[in-house]
Amino acid sequence: MPTKPRLIIIACLAAVAVAAPQYSYDAPRAASSEERDFVPILKDDRVHEEDGTYNFDFEAANGISFSQAGSPDGDEDAVIKAGEYSYTAPDGSEIHVRFVADENGFQPQGAHLPVAPAFPHPIPQFVLDQIAFAAEEDRNRARSDNSDEVSAPSRLYGRPN
Repeated sequence: MPTKPRLIIIACLAAVAVAAPQYSYDAPRAASSEERDFVPILKDDRVHEEDGTYNFDFEAANGISFSQAGSPDGDEDAVIKAGEYSYTAPDGSEIHVRFVADENGFQPQGAHLPVAPAFPHPIPQFVLDQIAFAAEEDRNRARSDNSDEVSAPSRLYGRPN
C-alpha cells in the first residue's frame, strides 16, 4: 500500500480516537470511595387537569417527600401553589416545610426556619442622634435659602412612630 493512503487512514483513526468522549455517562460518584445507594421511589402520583390545576405527590424510601397543588387563580392566570416537603438533614434532624406561593411570593413555614425579631424593637441612640442632626441641617438650609421665608423642616427625617 502506498504511503499516502496509509497516512490518511492513520489520520482518520487518530481523529476518531480524539473525538471519543472522555467522560462517563454514569451517575456522578460520591466524594468518598463509597458507592451511592439506589433509592426506590415509593410514590409518584401526578395529575394535570385541562383547566391548569395540578397536584402531585412524591415519596422516596430514604424519607424524602414532596407534595404540591396549584391552580391558575392568581392575577393574569398566575399559578397559586401550596404544598409541603420533608427530608432528613445531614445532622440527622427531620426537616418539614409547608409553603404557599401566591401574589405575595414564596411563604415557607417550618420549625427550623429563623424568625424575625418582634417589632417594634428599640431604635439605637446613634440612629436617633443622626435623625436629629439631619433635621437640624434641614432647618439651617431652609433659613439660608429663604432668609425672608422660614419653611418647615423636611418630614423625611422624622422619628419613627
